[in-house]
Amino acid sequence: MKTTICERIAALRAAMKEQNIQAYIIPTTDPHLSEYPAACWKYREWISGFTGSAGTVVVTLDKAGLWTDSRYFLQAEMQLEGTGIDLYKLMLPETPSIPQFLLAELGEGDTVGLNGLTYSLADAQSLELALKKKGVALNTDLSLIDPIWKDRPAVPEAQIFEMPVELSGKSSEDKLIEINQMLHKAGADCTVLSALDEVAWTANIRGTDVSYNPVAISYAYVSDKENVLFINPKKVPAEIAEHLKKEGWVLADYGKLFDYLQRLPENIRVFLDRSKTNMAIYNALPKGAEIIDGISPANHLKSIKNETEIKGFRNAVLKDGIALTKFYFWLEKQMAAGEKVTELSASHKLTELRSEQPLYVMDSFASISSYGPHGAVVHYSPTPETDTELKPDNLYLLDSGAQYLDGTTDITRTIALCEPTEQMKKDFTRALKGTIGIAKCKFPAGIRGCLIDAFARKALWDAGINYLHGTCHGIGHCLNVHEGPQSIRMEENPVILEPGMVMSDEPAMYRAGEYGIRTENMVLIRKDSETEFGTFLGFETLTLCYIDTRLVIPSMLSVREHAWLNKYHQQVYETLSPHLTEEEKEWLKEKTAEI
Repeated sequence: MKTTICERIAALRAAMKEQNIQAYIIPTTDPHLSEYPAACWKYREWISGFTGSAGTVVVTLDKAGLWTDSRYFLQAEMQLEGTGIDLYKLMLPETPSIPQFLLAELGEGDTVGLNGLTYSLADAQSLELALKKKGVALNTDLSLIDPIWKDRPAVPEAQIFEMPVELSGKSSEDKLIEINQMLHKAGADCTVLSALDEVAWTANIRGTDVSYNPVAISYAYVSDKENVLFINPKKVPAEIAEHLKKEGWVLADYGKLFDYLQRLPENIRVFLDRSKTNMAIYNALPKGAEIIDGISPANHLKSIKNETEIKGFRNAVLKDGIALTKFYFWLEKQMAAGEKVTELSASHKLTELRSEQPLYVMDSFASISSYGPHGAVVHYSPTPETDTELKPDNLYLLDSGAQYLDGTTDITRTIALCEPTEQMKKDFTRALKGTIGIAKCKFPAGIRGCLIDAFARKALWDAGINYLHGTCHGIGHCLNVHEGPQSIRMEENPVILEPGMVMSDEPAMYRAGEYGIRTENMVLIRKDSETEFGTFLGFETLTLCYIDTRLVIPSMLSVREHAWLNKYHQQVYETLSPHLTEEEKEWLKEKTAEI
C-alpha cells in the first residue's frame, strides 16, 4: 500500500531526529546531475508529489517547502495542496533563497543534511560556506530517503548499444587519448566522468535509461594508466564488452566506483568539473588528493563536432523536416475540417510521424506544444490537466525535437491559426529578425557567446521588448539536446565559440496571458573567412522547416533579412519536396513562396 505525502514527510523527520539533523534538502537531480533523472532517483517527486522537472524540497523538523520557478507555480500549488509543503516561488523578491531560509530557521550547532550523490560539488561547497556564517554544519553523507521509500523502482538495467565509429566519426580509443592529452596539459593525472552524456560520448555507447537522453547509467575513470567504465555488467552485451576492452577500457561494476576512488594514491591530481561532479565522488577521494577545477575535457571535446557527426546532423534535420512538413500539413487539414486537435494530441501526432523516420530513437525532450496564452509560458509542457484544444483564434507555438542515431534535433515554429493581428505580426517579425541576426552573424574567432547575444535582441530591444532565457545552447550528437559548455546569452560564459559547435538559435518574445513567439533553428559554427584582421567565423543554418510568412511584415525586414528568408525557403522546398507526396509538395511550395 502506497504511503501518503504526509506519511513520507513524517518518516523522513523521524529519520532526521535519529541522525540529529535539523533540516534535509532533496534536489531534483540524480547521482549524475542529469536534467532527467531515472525513476529510481526521483526523490523530490516521491517526497512531495510535485512532478515538475525542476525544484528542490527542504524539510525541517516543523516546516517543509518546495522551491521552483514560474513554469510550475500553478502546477505546484495544486500538487502540494494538503501535503504541508509550502511553495516558495523562485525569482520573486519576497522569496528567500534556500540558504537564507535555512539560516532563518536554524541556529548555531544545528546540522543540515543531504545526499551527496545528488548534490553537485560546486553547490554543496557554496551551501557549506553560507551555513558557516551562523555556525550551522552541513552533512553531505546522508541518504535518508532510501530506507523509507519501500517501493522504490530499481536502477535501470536495459542493455546499452554501440555508437559505431561510422556514425561517431572517432573511436573511443582516440577519444581517451585526447582526454588524457588535455589532462596532462592541465597538470592532472586523471579525471572522473559522472555526467552521463560525457561517459556515453567517450565510450561510444548509448542507452535508454533516461527519458529523452539516449544515455546509460555509468561512470568513467580516465587516466593514462587505466580507463575504467563503471556500469552494471547486465547492461553490457558480450560483443560490446569485448569491443570496449579492445578500445582500452576496463569494465567494473557500477557500484564499485567509490571503493576504487578510495584506493587511489594519496597525492593524486584529479581533474574535476565541480558543477558536473556529485559531492560523494569528492568525499571518496583520498584526503591528500589535489583537485584541479575546470570544464571537463570530455565536455569540451564532444561540443566540437567532427565531419562525420556534422553529416549525421544534416541527415537528422532532413528527416525532421520531412516529419514536420507532414505534421503541419496534417494540422492545417484537421483545423480546416473542424476536427478537434489538442496540445497533447498534436504533440503525439508529431512523435508518430518522427518515429516513422529511419534511425529514430526517441524524442529529445517533452514537446512544448502550446496554444495561445500557454505559449507565453517559456517551458510549458501540456499535461492532461492543462491540455487545451487548438482553435482558429490565436497562435500555436511548438518546440520539439528528436533523437536519431545520426543526430539530435531541436526546432520551434510559431504559426497563426487565425488571421494574425498587427501586433502579432510585429512581434513575430521582430523575433524573426533576431533569428536571422544570429544566422547572418560574422564574428572574429576567439570570442565568447555573450558578445554575440545582442545580434538576436536588437530589434526587440528597439521596441522595449526582451526575453530572459538564453539565445543559443549547444546540442549533442544523439545525446542531450541541452549541451554545454558553450552558450549565447546575456550572462557571461567564458567558453570560446569554436568551429564545429552545433547550437540552437532561438530569439523569442512573450506576452503574458496572450501568446508566445519563438522561431528556433539549429546552426553550425563554421570558418567564414581569413582577412588581414584575422580569422572570422559564422553560422550555417541546418534546420529545414518553413516559417509562417503570414506573420511576417516584409517592410520591417532589411534587404539582407528579406533575401535570407527567401533563400532559406527556397532551400527548404528544394531539399524536402522530393520526399513528399504531390499534395504535400504543392502545399509546401505555397508555404515557401517568395515574399
